[in-house]
Amino acid sequence: MNYDLLSLILFYGFLYLFYLKHKDKFTIHGKLLFMYRTKLGLKLMGSISRKFPRIVKTLGFLGVVVGFAGMGFIFVFLIKKTIEFLIIPSAIAPLAPVLPGIKIPGVPVLSFWHWVISILIVATIHEFSHGILARLHKIKIKSSGFAFLGPLLMAFVEPDERQMKRKSKYKQLTVFAAGPFSNIFTGILFLGLLLFLIVPAYSSLYGVNGINVANLTEGHPLLQAGIKAPVTISSINGVHLDSVENVIAATSFYPGQAIELMTSQGYVKVKAVEDPNNSSRGIIGINSFEFQAKLKHEWAGPFLPAIKWVNMLVAWLFMISIGIALFNLLPLGAVDGGRMFLVAMLWIFRDEKKAKMAWSIFSGICLLLIFINLLPWLIKLLGFIVSGVSRVIGLA
Repeated sequence: MNYDLLSLILFYGFLYLFYLKHKDKFTIHGKLLFMYRTKLGLKLMGSISRKFPRIVKTLGFLGVVVGFAGMGFIFVFLIKKTIEFLIIPSAIAPLAPVLPGIKIPGVPVLSFWHWVISILIVATIHEFSHGILARLHKIKIKSSGFAFLGPLLMAFVEPDERQMKRKSKYKQLTVFAAGPFSNIFTGILFLGLLLFLIVPAYSSLYGVNGINVANLTEGHPLLQAGIKAPVTISSINGVHLDSVENVIAATSFYPGQAIELMTSQGYVKVKAVEDPNNSSRGIIGINSFEFQAKLKHEWAGPFLPAIKWVNMLVAWLFMISIGIALFNLLPLGAVDGGRMFLVAMLWIFRDEKKAKMAWSIFSGICLLLIFINLLPWLIKLLGFIVSGVSRVIGLA
């Protein structure tokens, strides 16, 4: 059973029923954007800005600095990687849609619930931060809520745009930069949580139970002795490979050393040969290996799926936080980076027409880069739709 597909159907089915029940509270723009307005969090935004004004002001300043630095980085990075993508056959597009089931090279497949939970957490942090900075500068927040752009989940806060425009350019910048900066900040926190707490805790449940050798070097002792890769080695010269320390000690050979190994293909005796890169070191032809894991505590077995799920959730929270932050910092249209860029151009040129011209040019460049990067995915989607229609026609 495809649980992701089942979850998707149930989730959007529930949301559709919610929409039907509260239809009068939704605002629809262009038949694609559905906004459900609430007052959730508005008092808390104001309370935080009043209780910690110095901290919020400092974070606002850091947000502007980090925001423009991030804007420059992502714009140059996107241009550079897009050029590589166009001229190097093996290059991978630097942008990809972060959607459930999409296979992105080097990244685990995103499950439906990891996607929903990560998007809601990251978007809430992003919009809540906008609200805190807006309230610090006495800008009214009309509403907060959630929205759908087609099937895509979103959260929002709705500041009074008239009040916003009357504020200084610096204050406007702090409000616009607050969302991406908060995502970068919390993304780093999620990474720290993953590296220094979750991964070590997860790793502590496992011990070493030999090494799995994926490749053997041609013309070296193990292949000559009839061993074929892949193979598992459980002991060397009587030393059981049940710890990292034992593996390191047991695999330190000298040229001509007689070596006895217990493997998954039986017992074997070989002699180490001289390493061509280091005459004092002996080798037997192990090209690459990884530790074979063994669960230390039987009680942990039933909890492993849940531990892995949480592990993956935090990993996706990190990746999506940084991804959304950098995308929002592009000098593009009405996203945070685009609004920051327009304010900066107004400050530089002191002429609205010139500022908007520069803003339009950079927005156009960003749109072109995004289109180039997403084109392979759009082609795949079109192929999927065409093949699906063809199957339906064939069954008719």
